Amino acid sequence: MTRKGKIGLGLGAAALAALLLLGRGHSSAPSQEPAPLPNRLVSAAGKVEPQSEEIRLGLTLTGKLAEVLVDEGDAVQAGQALARLENADWKAQLAEAEANVHIREAELTRLVNGARQEERREAEAAVHEAEAVVVQTQKDLDRYAELGQSGWSSRQTQENAKRAHSVALAKQSQARQHLAVVAAKARDDERDRAEAALDYARAQRDEAAAVLAKSELKSPIDGIVLRRLHRVGEMISAAQDMPILSIGDVSTLRVRAEVDETDIARLKLGQSAWVHADAFGETKFPGKVSRLGVMVGRKQISTDAPTEKLDNKVLEVLITLDGHPPLPVGLRVDAFIEGQ
Repeated sequence: MTRKGKIGLGLGAAALAALLLLGRGHSSAPSQEPAPLPNRLVSAAGKVEPQSEEIRLGLTLTGKLAEVLVDEGDAVQAGQALARLENADWKAQLAEAEANVHIREAELTRLVNGARQEERREAEAAVHEAEAVVVQTQKDLDRYAELGQSGWSSRQTQENAKRAHSVALAKQSQARQHLAVVAAKARDDERDRAEAALDYARAQRDEAAAVLAKSELKSPIDGIVLRRLHRVGEMISAAQDMPILSIGDVSTLRVRAEVDETDIARLKLGQSAWVHADAFGETKFPGKVSRLGVMVGRKQISTDAPTEKLDNKVLEVLITLDGHPPLPVGLRVDAFIEGQ
């Protein structure tokens, strides 16, 4: 191309550029907003857990483990006995307390009802006998006194008769008092004392029963045994955190995921989600966001990735999975939420 042709081509290009700049500066066409970005998935690391969470069960007594009645994977029902400590001593204490209650109940009943008819008849007979003795000793005393006036009775004999009569009067008084006690109704203070003794005995029995009950581990929910942590014969200490079993309700599974704090504004309840686990290939297990945490905290779930930052702040999110996926409790998964 000649020099003249090159100059013409350069001028043409410059003119075209000027026209484009002029068109941009004075165009009357309305400006268009950029199209909104499509929804992006919010990803998070998570772990599978039962809907009840993992419940670690222990005892508040110290002793040797005598029985573990279930094993891992066994289904359990609320109230079912799962394990027991050796409890012969506590059973004996309860038996003693129950016997004491029976004694106090009998004492109160006898006090309220009074003496038996046999005891009353026996007391009445003792009074009659004492009265008869008094009459007889009075006659002897009078006779010896009369004989003494005639010189036929000595002073010693008269003294003996007087002493016998005094003893008979004392026994008569004693017999009458005993009959009065047997026939009398219980006083208010005696009844109050007996009732208080019975209440105390019942409280001791209830305390012994409560201690014995604490030696037995029962399930608080319907679920399955997730883990068995101790064996028969091992010592369990109440002073330490020593759970015997862990259980959970796996009728519904959920995933506890940790969402980075930069993504929490795009979360809301009811969002669709799914999880993926390497052990199950490309299978996706769907679910929905059922709970959002209320506090941001540090990460608790590690992905073991070399580039992972463990000091990130995250929000816990619970994803309830649909149906009954074959995911074991505790499995680490990748969770994906359809963010807004």
